[in-house]
Amino acid sequence: MDVGIGLPATIPGVDGKTVVEWARRADDAGFTSLGTIDRLVYPNYEPLIALAAAAAVTSRARLVTAVLLAPLRTNAPLLAKQAASVDQLSGGRLTLGLGLGGREDDFEVSGVSLHERGRIMEHHLQLMDRVWSGQVSGLAPDPMGPPPARPPRPELILGGSVEATFKRVATYADGWIMGGGTPDQFKQGAAAVDAAWSAAGREGKPRNLALTYFGLGPDGAKAADAYLHHYYGFLGPVADAIAGSAATDGDTVKAYLDAYAAAGCDELILFPCSPDLGQVELLAEVTGVGG
Repeated sequence: MDVGIGLPATIPGVDGKTVVEWARRADDAGFTSLGTIDRLVYPNYEPLIALAAAAAVTSRARLVTAVLLAPLRTNAPLLAKQAASVDQLSGGRLTLGLGLGGREDDFEVSGVSLHERGRIMEHHLQLMDRVWSGQVSGLAPDPMGPPPARPPRPELILGGSVEATFKRVATYADGWIMGGGTPDQFKQGAAAVDAAWSAAGREGKPRNLALTYFGLGPDGAKAADAYLHHYYGFLGPVADAIAGSAATDGDTVKAYLDAYAAAGCDELILFPCSPDLGQVELLAEVTGVGG
């Protein structure tokens, strides 16, 4: 199983130099990917822009939006162009993870109906495929370049835990990502994705990923509790469960790695709860990446 690490780009107050240096250290350490998560009404960096900055100082790690909230981007051709640009600039390292989102305030400020998000996602997936393949060029004869570095599109994964998501994966994407939850829940979701994949007549297997949170060292548990309660506070008591699930010691990290690997996970991305650059080395030591 591959092991990736999230960028601290969603942690309030983190400066740009730290995000970029984190990316450089993580790439050097041997993590297979650098991940971002997405919110609009929150003091975070925009995911694709953060990954573009990371691309400039890295050469190996994949760049994963885990996930970017597609319905909030009302201009699908522009989103397709942005994704293709990051893919080209990084030498084909973008994994574009897309999800629906669920925060009412994000949708309100975007002028997008929360209840129409599934329909919007379908529209975006169909139109972005046409942009990437050169079928949509507006009024000009030229396509909306640049083309993806790995035709026909950047690697595409979708997040979600309902049947409609699993069908979209089988129809449009290359894989699925579970954002939160347990290894057992991952196993159940991956089985549903595999079933939808087979029913759609797709060859091979989808690439299935998961993410979880970590905070290591003397202040790791405190940082995890504070950050996750702040980020997920809108979920009420559910935030307690998310904060309590963070891996705050080496044994828990290793247990998660073993459990997700046993559940058939292709890559686990561990997202930080602290922007302290030392977290990169602590996680690399525990996971043994690059060794």
